[in-house]
Amino acid sequence: MSTCLTLSIVSHGQLAFVLSLLCDLKRCGQIRKVILTHNLPQPDLADLDNLGLVIEHIQNDIPLGFGANHNQAFQRCETEYFAVLNPDLRISRDPFPALLAAAKQREFGALAPLVKNGAGEIEDSARRFPTIPRLIAKALGLSTGRQDHSLTEPALVDWVAGMFMLFQSKTFKEIGGFDERYFLYYEDADLCTRLWQQGLPVMIAPEAEVIHDAQRQSHRNLRYLKWHLGSMARYLWRYTGRLPRR
Repeated sequence: MSTCLTLSIVSHGQLAFVLSLLCDLKRCGQIRKVILTHNLPQPDLADLDNLGLVIEHIQNDIPLGFGANHNQAFQRCETEYFAVLNPDLRISRDPFPALLAAAKQREFGALAPLVKNGAGEIEDSARRFPTIPRLIAKALGLSTGRQDHSLTEPALVDWVAGMFMLFQSKTFKEIGGFDERYFLYYEDADLCTRLWQQGLPVMIAPEAEVIHDAQRQSHRNLRYLKWHLGSMARYLWRYTGRLPRR
């Protein structure tokens, strides 16, 4: 089976999460290399290097933001496809055959699997473009921001959450990767918006599934809330009245 994938995972001292995810990924035959960025100091990493995966480590001297970490990892990608994954994902069934099959059906900008939580419920990983009216409706509990899509075949969506995104490497390079002016939130929305502006669709392939229990740090931590609101303001300033037509 062709090893056509480079994966980027960023750990914020989350060794237990990372170890579980890597144990899942070692069953996926398309992976050539995992680039594991340690955004915070990690304890002994010996267990990670005995899993049968090719793992390349990056140790940051100072913590970087979401986009900067994955852009840095992309500089070491030499495969046709590049994917970014959150460390707190779990994978019970290899999602890459379905994702790569969808990737070959049509030109695309970003591609994601169906994301479920630990209870088996579908998460809101496919979303509508953020706008002021939509964000107000979400804050008031009148909307979830979720975008409905097919559960049986690949479907076009406005944007997909950065917990799992697959790109053709040439596309990620041409679009300039993530905008590093966002520190932790909205990098994924911004990138998908730019892809749509270039006529490159964002898709979800529901035959591929992963499990993710969202941490929702901005709901509990004032520092994360500040980052969230700052990124939201940047996105709205940049795209209000200028969103791409789908």
